[in-house]
Amino acid sequence: MTLDQLRIFVAVAERQHVTQAARALNLAQSAASHAIAALEGQHNTRLFNRIGRNIELTEAGTAFLAEARAVLARAERAELTLAEFGTLVRGTLSVQASHTIASYWLPRYLVDFRRAHPGIEIRLTVGNTTQVAAAVESGTAELGFVEAAVDNDHFTDIPVARDQLIVLVHPSHPWADRDEIAPAELLESEWVLREPGSGTRSVFEEAMRPHCRAGAGLRIVMELPSNEAVRAAVEAGMGATALSASVAAPSLEAGLLRQVRFRLPEREFHLLHHRSRAPSRVAAALIDLIVHTHRT
Repeated sequence: MTLDQLRIFVAVAERQHVTQAARALNLAQSAASHAIAALEGQHNTRLFNRIGRNIELTEAGTAFLAEARAVLARAERAELTLAEFGTLVRGTLSVQASHTIASYWLPRYLVDFRRAHPGIEIRLTVGNTTQVAAAVESGTAELGFVEAAVDNDHFTDIPVARDQLIVLVHPSHPWADRDEIAPAELLESEWVLREPGSGTRSVFEEAMRPHCRAGAGLRIVMELPSNEAVRAAVEAGMGATALSASVAAPSLEAGLLRQVRFRLPEREFHLLHHRSRAPSRVAAALIDLIVHTHRT
């Protein structure tokens, strides 16, 4: 088994298309197909189901994908170990961030970093807070950015920003024009929230905990996997939600949503790094940029 085979497998798995993966890797389709066939033949295990012209991962393929990504991430770190004896002329940094941070807060820092170090390639992936913490733990991401504190002694946790959660409803909702909402009333509405594991949801539920009566909680009628999906559902008239003010700003300006006059606590954005892994020179430079900007 070679690193090239792993790269081809991951590319095919992520796109679920051999031709597109081959094009992305600048390979002939036959070479990509041969690499997949060699992996399957060597281990007598089918990694993909072929359904007409489409392919999908088998159970074995799904399990192998996580391991292949981890191996490739460690191989990249091995290459960078040699490259980093020089200056920040070239290199790669793997970053994973939660949805709100990746979409609304982090990009401006990545742009500034790229301008300062144009030879550095930054690979950003997106997940919820639980997924980001798992990526930093496994080493598939060197740095993680999350919207809620993570209780893990393996991490160096650096607060890097503050964010305001707000309660939002459709303009036709009974709360839309109210001057004040009592905490007990929050239990009467239907709610649309992010999925369990999301930092936005965990911070909101923690804030609501003192207001929930014994045996009663929020009436969550819909769980959706992204801020944009949650926002769209409430814009369509479904219940209430809590999102970052940054996420809600376009909808508030367009009159598609109303902010409910109920104060939620601020939350912090956190930068995570594994204590047992010395930061690469590239990671240290990005940390310095973000921390310096935050302090000034």
